[in-house]
This record gives sequence, structure tokens and C-alpha cells, in this order.
Amino acid sequence: MSRLSSSPNSDQNSSLKMTDSSDPYNSEKLKTIVTDLLQEATAQGASAAEAGLSVESGLSVTVRMGDVETIEHNRDKGLGITVYFGNRKGSASTSDFSLKAVKETVKAACDIARYTEDDPYAGLPDEKMMAKDILNLDLYHPWDVSAEQAIALAKECEDVARAEDKRIINSEGGSVSSHSGIRVYGNTQGFLDGYNTSRHSMSCTMIAEQDNAMQRDYWYSINRDASKLEAPAEIGKHAAQRTVSRLGAKHMPTCQTPVIFKAEVAKGLLSHLLAGIRGGAQYRKATFLLDHLGKQIFPEHIRLDERPHIKGALGSAPYDNEGVITTAHDLITDGVLQSYVLDSYAARRLDMQSTGNAGGVHNLYINHDDVSLETMLKEMDKGLLITEVMGQGVNTVTGDYSRGASGFWVENGEIQYPVEEFTLASRLQDMFMGLQRIGNDLDMRGGVITGSWLIDNMTVAGS
Repeated sequence: MSRLSSSPNSDQNSSLKMTDSSDPYNSEKLKTIVTDLLQEATAQGASAAEAGLSVESGLSVTVRMGDVETIEHNRDKGLGITVYFGNRKGSASTSDFSLKAVKETVKAACDIARYTEDDPYAGLPDEKMMAKDILNLDLYHPWDVSAEQAIALAKECEDVARAEDKRIINSEGGSVSSHSGIRVYGNTQGFLDGYNTSRHSMSCTMIAEQDNAMQRDYWYSINRDASKLEAPAEIGKHAAQRTVSRLGAKHMPTCQTPVIFKAEVAKGLLSHLLAGIRGGAQYRKATFLLDHLGKQIFPEHIRLDERPHIKGALGSAPYDNEGVITTAHDLITDGVLQSYVLDSYAARRLDMQSTGNAGGVHNLYINHDDVSLETMLKEMDKGLLITEVMGQGVNTVTGDYSRGASGFWVENGEIQYPVEEFTLASRLQDMFMGLQRIGNDLDMRGGVITGSWLIDNMTVAGS
């Protein structure tokens, strides 16, 4: 990896653009390298092999208190090979694409495989599950943005935030980043494909002070297409308003209360669910949802489904990291768990089939009610609105949930004041079954999409 960093005292007039006359994303050239890897693996005695290669480049800038703090232009590349000698497996990787390096990397993988134990579940994916007709999902929108242009956008974002309220007294900066890349995957079953992707973002983090107490908050926008990012001024204004709204926070008494998790926080609850239904957790018998396939884990009105082929979406993919075709399917229907999240290895361990989830899920949606966050607050009447959780107090083996939190106290359906320094406690099993409402304020920034969650009851450990 090469990285160019610039301090505020460096020459800021040099134009750093994400273009390269040598075309680092030449898919045919990169496919040839993967083919060479696979052929070399076969030549060295492997009964099967799979190889992946990636090339990425990007530009990131940060402006703080009106001054340029960092400029980074990165270019990364790497390749990896996994070989099989029957059921013995070995893997190796390198960032050198030369023919000599390819041969040495394959040799290293083969040497490892010869000394590993037999694993009856090891091997390539089922050939009949490999993607055949590769969909074009419109995932590549390069942004020819120069350092100067990115700096101007970051500065606008931060300037608006700093000017929004006199209580904004400091900043952790406004940032703009743009990254593009390609990943090619192939195996000795004849699969070989690669496609380009892009990801661009803008963010702003502010610090406010009142009565000698400070608060920090942020906002960000991310998209594959830079033209669809939120405007810098909107991001800055939202970041400032969120920060100022936290001033004057009070402490909570210990109590039992309904809780609304804002959409961006509710995503974390779905990540805990995914941790519990991943194949690895199931075959290791280390999950609070062990053997729950076909069992009720949410109320009947809840559906959770994967939509991997949405054009331009951040979580879209025509196939997973093993070349297995991705398909739209339900994980939960009527509150009942329908499917685990499986790659080929975990599927074999569980005597099931891969769900096309090697590398993770792709555009996971939970159904929502046609109600706004404001309506949900009125329905809750009295309780907590959670805007941030912190700490590592989630045990996905037992389901125990205990995390520090901050947010707002709600009475008569309206926000009364900010609250902080308390702990939320429950069990994930109870939280999922206690899910009453999901708002229509969907957070689309990522591969897991949800609105805010209203949960009937949680324990607050406060002062």
C-alpha cells in the first residue's frame, strides 16, 4: 500500500485525482492473474483451488477548525490463494502481482496444506450453486474529485456546522472520502468474474459547551454515487443540531421503561441477531439462538429479508465471496426464523446448503410500519429515546444485553430533555419479542436497513 499524507503546511495546490493512465481496474488483466494463480496451484499438485484479487484507490481529506488537517491518497492491492489437497487446506496472500510472487504464494499455500489435518467439510462451494449469468447492479460510480475540491466540500460542511449555534466551540472536523476498486474471484470449477465498486462519503463531528459541560455528536452521508450524497451544508447543520440538542443532559433514575432505539442505533440490534444466526455460531453451539430454525423469535408482524440485487445499493452483490449466487430470501417470516446465514463450510457442518452469505449479508431489510418517529414517541407516551449506545456489554452466547447509553427522556409523547450516563439492560430474546413498532425513518446508509424500534420494556440502571 502506498499513502501520501499532507500536513496543513504542505503544498495544497497539487491536484490529487483518482485517475491512473495505467488503468488499475483492467478486469481482463486481473482475471489473467487469477487464472495464472489457479493454473499454478494445479501444477503444484492441488486437487482444487480458489483465488481472489482486489485493487482499490481512494482520496480522503479532513478539515478541522477551517484548516486542512490531512490529505491521504491511498492505493491498495492484494491477492490470496486457497488450495486443497483432498480435504487438507492451505492459504497464502501477497500484494506483489509479479509472476515470481504468484508462484511463491501458491507454493506457500501448498506447503501449508500438506501439513494441515484432514477436514471433511473443507472444499470449494457446490458447483451447481455458482453464479452463472452475472447481473450488472450499477455499483461503480467513480468520482473524479481533486484534493482541492474535496477540501472545499469538507470546509463548507464544517463552516456551516460551526456557524449553526454559538455553543459550538470546537470541531473534530469535516471529512470527505472517495474510494473505488475491483475484486476478481475465480476457482478451479471454472468460475471467474470481477466487478468494480465505488463508495463515497462526507461527515462532520462537532463539540458544544454549556455550563462547563461539553457534548459531541456527528452526522454523515454515504453512497456509491457521489451525486446522491447529502449536501455539505445539510450534513453540517444536522451534525450541529444533534450536538447542541445533547447539552444540559440529566441523569436517569433506575427504572423499567419502554425504549425507542433510533434507526441508526437499531441497526446494532440486527447485527446481534446476525451474530446469533451465523453458521459458525450454530455449529460451534455458541449462540443464544442455537437450533432456533423454525422457532418464533420476533412478534408475528416482523419479517426480515435479504435483497441482494437492488441496483446501486451499498449492500448489493451478484454473488458472495465464494462465487455462490446471491438470492432474495426471507430470514424471518411472521416472526419465525426461516434461515441461518451460511457460507459453504458452515453449511456442510450443519448439513445444509450455502445461503450465498460468504462475506456477510446483502441489503437486509426489516419490514416497517407506516408511522413516523414522532408518532412512535406519542404512542410510547413516556420512556426513553436512545440515540447512542456504548461499551461491549452484549453476550451473543447467552443473549444478555447491558450497554451504556444516552438519549432523551420522553413524557406525554414529546421529548423533555437529554439524558446520559445510564445503562440499558435486558436479554436480546426479550428485546426481539418485545418489538412493538418499527418506524418509517429508514436509515439506508449500509447493507442493513431499518427504521427506529419501539421495545415494550427495558431496565435502566441509573443514579
